[in-house]
Amino acid sequence: MWGTMVGFGDLHYRYESGREGDTFLLGFASRKPDLTLYLGACLGDLAPLLVGLGKHTLSKGCLYIRRLEDVDLSVLRRALTAAAKRNAASAAPREFDR
Repeated sequence: MWGTMVGFGDLHYRYESGREGDTFLLGFASRKPDLTLYLGACLGDLAPLLVGLGKHTLSKGCLYIRRLEDVDLSVLRRALTAAAKRNAASAAPREFDR
């Protein structure tokens, strides 16, 4: 649990500025209007796949769905799998991993 979000996996990130931290590979939260899926910075890479998803909206790193009935679950599954792989591949090594 990350506050009101449920996160899966571990992701260590490091910006060019040197700032770094830890978060999850994928996450979700049930917000009042939508189910929010936190897919990370790779969201732009998923655009061709998300065309077949169904009713949704996007922000910088989040996918918003009103109802699961509005989306194709097989497309959602592929998008989540692709996002997890992409996020894992972009993870920065931790200090103790080097």
